[in-house]
Amino acid sequence: MADSKGSAGKTGMNVNMDLVRELAELLAETGLTEIEVEDDDRKIRVARGGSSTTMMMAPQGQAMSAAAPPATPAPAPVASEIAAAPDNAAALKSPMVGTVYLAPEPGAADFMQVGDTVKEGQTILIIEAMKVMNPIAADKSGKIEAILVENAQPVEFDQPLVVIG
Repeated sequence: MADSKGSAGKTGMNVNMDLVRELAELLAETGLTEIEVEDDDRKIRVARGGSSTTMMMAPQGQAMSAAAPPATPAPAPVASEIAAAPDNAAALKSPMVGTVYLAPEPGAADFMQVGDTVKEGQTILIIEAMKVMNPIAADKSGKIEAILVENAQPVEFDQPLVVIG
């Protein structure tokens, strides 16, 4: 490879390695498992399974047919998740994709702890999405039975966050 744009081998397709690195870093930062971008004549998909990252490219309009690397087994769930698993269907779920924060600011006490009693409408965490801090309120009054996320963890839409009993 003579420059940072590199080459994809015998296909003659130029690969912007800086873009691939940026996409891989974005995967790591957000916790996503794959991301795909396309321009006029090519499509790039970067995916990770376990600790490895793969990149697949195909001219636009053609299907990508490379096999994904074997997935590594998922880590064992922590005890609080195991105990709360049956109640997750009724858990307060994330209304958006973002990063969850359990405290109003770094160094401050968390909004809630397991065992605390909360009131409907009380802010119990914050989700940052696109640099906007969104307070998430309890959907009902009750006792915090389980906190299913960790501070600064990426969350997906509809992901269970907190079990309120």
